[in-house]
Amino acid sequence: MKIWLNDGLQDIDDARVSVLDHGLTVGDGVFETVKSVAGRPFALTRHLTRLAGSARGLGLPAPDLDEVRRACAAVLAANPLALGRLRITYTGGISPLGSDRGDQGTTLVVALADAAEPAASTAVITVPWARNERGALTGLKTTSYAENVVALARAREQGASEALFGNTVGQLCEGTGTNVFVVLDGEIHTPSLASGCLAGITRELTVQWTGARETELPLDVLARADEVFLTSTLRDVQGVHRVDGRQLPGAPGPVTAKAMRVFAERAADDLDP
Repeated sequence: MKIWLNDGLQDIDDARVSVLDHGLTVGDGVFETVKSVAGRPFALTRHLTRLAGSARGLGLPAPDLDEVRRACAAVLAANPLALGRLRITYTGGISPLGSDRGDQGTTLVVALADAAEPAASTAVITVPWARNERGALTGLKTTSYAENVVALARAREQGASEALFGNTVGQLCEGTGTNVFVVLDGEIHTPSLASGCLAGITRELTVQWTGARETELPLDVLARADEVFLTSTLRDVQGVHRVDGRQLPGAPGPVTAKAMRVFAERAADDLDP
């Protein structure tokens, strides 16, 4: 397996990042996960636009998006996979042991791993911890993911594949790596960005392609929604058959199933929508 580190391809066993990299010591970095299909990335332009926005929000120097594109193409060509998880990581680089950044430049890593086709539906739980819709990192896709690690571990313990958060005012927000949609009286709703959720690429496309409404939703909407589904880069659109102890028989339901079909068809027509 070959990855891209800073200036070019390296064997993964030989690639080295400094133990003083700010991405390691304080989580000072941003990232994107991109689905690849037969060696071609999906929605790469949208992902790179968000990468640049996250870097700007974190105060990192603007990444060279042309270089990132070249790195992605090189990694995909060097590691042929039918379905892959392409990970772009961009950090503050070597820095002092503290929150101050150094002046030795940033670090860019592009790596690839196998991905599996998602199941048609999954189980989720809600967790008692809140997303801060007014935090400094709200809306940025940063490498500071420890909160998600803790929440996802709890989900796994309960036989679920995802954990859903509310925000500080009790609204439904997002999952550890997903956006969440609910169906109410035949209409699709998803939390607005004001809830503090990440502006997911798959979320954005699903809203455009299905006419879903961005709505302020209380967390307890999950207890009464007719259908619930998740979106993410590697799940695409995935139905939910259990929320905590509540079963949703027949998931994915008819509205979710239609959203799944629409997304699959539109994505197949254009790999960089």
